[in-house]
Amino acid sequence: QVQLVESGGGLAQAGGSLRLSCVASGRTFGSYAMGWFRQAPGKEREFVATISGSGGSTYYAASVKGRFTISRDNARNTVYLQMSSLKPEDTAVYYCAAKMGSGGAFRLNAYDYWGQGTQVTVSS
Repeated sequence: QVQLVESGGGLAQAGGSLRLSCVASGRTFGSYAMGWFRQAPGKEREFVATISGSGGSTYYAASVKGRFTISRDNARNTVYLQMSSLKPEDTAVYYCAAKMGSGGAFRLNAYDYWGQGTQVTVSS
């Protein structure tokens, strides 16, 4: 069982930056691929970014590519999402997720564990 706890959400102005963190329990963090997803009010949860277990491979949704960066520190059991050039349409609850197996994925149903989410609000 893996428990995930997100932090770092909050209010930002358009054009600003935020960094989200997600800390995982357990001693085999490097064997899990990690992903970030988001869900805006009235919309379905959508893929944002994923990173392989080693951190050597990343993949982004087209809507955030070039603005967001996913990274991980396996020694700290932590995955990050650095968000820059924020837009009001980035407003959502952001979730981190863990997938058994080191390869990243963009499908929600590929992930085995989910955090509770952290709210990000971007004002115009």
